[in-house]
Amino acid sequence: MALKEKNDVSVWRIAKAVMFAFIGIRKKSDLESDAASLKPVHVIVGGIIGAIIFVLSVMFVVRLIVG
Repeated sequence: MALKEKNDVSVWRIAKAVMFAFIGIRKKSDLESDAASLKPVHVIVGGIIGAIIFVLSVMFVVRLIVG
């Protein structure tokens, strides 16, 4: 069984970084840690997926309220 490399990041860590970026709150130490370990491609893809989930959630809530 191979050990994880230090640069290997989890999906949860990317999702957490994107979620806090959407909200606009983040501890400085966590921000620096994410900036050092996450690749821009991971953050961009996570942001796109997060935006799609957000838009679909809003559409679902509006459909529940309206109809």
